[in-house]
Amino acid sequence: MSDAAQPTAAEVRAAAEAVKTALDRHLAAVERRTGEDDPAVYEAFNELAAAAEVYDELLYDRYDEVTPFEIPGAEDSLPPYAGPEEPNALSVLIRRDYAVAEPQRLLAQARRVEAADDEGTGAAVSDTVHGALGMLFGEFEADEIASRHKEFGLEEGDSTLWVLAADEPAEPGEWLETPFDQADPGRVVCRFDVSSVFDDLDDGDDDDLVDDLEDEDEDEDEDLEALDADR
Repeated sequence: MSDAAQPTAAEVRAAAEAVKTALDRHLAAVERRTGEDDPAVYEAFNELAAAAEVYDELLYDRYDEVTPFEIPGAEDSLPPYAGPEEPNALSVLIRRDYAVAEPQRLLAQARRVEAADDEGTGAAVSDTVHGALGMLFGEFEADEIASRHKEFGLEEGDSTLWVLAADEPAEPGEWLETPFDQADPGRVVCRFDVSSVFDDLDDGDDDDLVDDLEDEDEDEDEDLEALDADR
């Protein structure tokens, strides 16, 4: 890496301060957590991971030094595969998070479904958000709701899909009472995660690329001006 492309000491210092801020936010979120899967803790974790990665890169680029910690990615968070070499069955576990961004739109869509029901009883099922959600998820497949979430007043959050290998197919009704308790990470064949935190990191990379290209254009313009002056 050339000296011109190296980050400044101030940029490294700013990245270090961002890590400190992210650490404080993560600790505060953990202290206030409301449950095992508190989204605030998850968001704070991702922010801390992103800040630490930026600092680590700048520290290395500027000083050829590394940090003593590593933030695990999705693949690193799973243990080595310990399932059967030739699975005879598989389970697909999906989690999709949504925020109810537009409650009125959600209620309106549920009322349309209710009005189209020939067996309508007149009960105001769609007058509450939880009732409207129950009606829509009962009417539409989960994949259709995922593809049309904006129509239903929903905003996408993080999602993940796990494919787990099994020795034998499960017996009918075997896991219905506790459908997610048997999610053994050691049997995950593959997983796919979607999160806005990945988009933020990609956007940052794109911004850096644009900045680099703009710097190159400025250097070329300066060279042309110098050449014209010599003439």
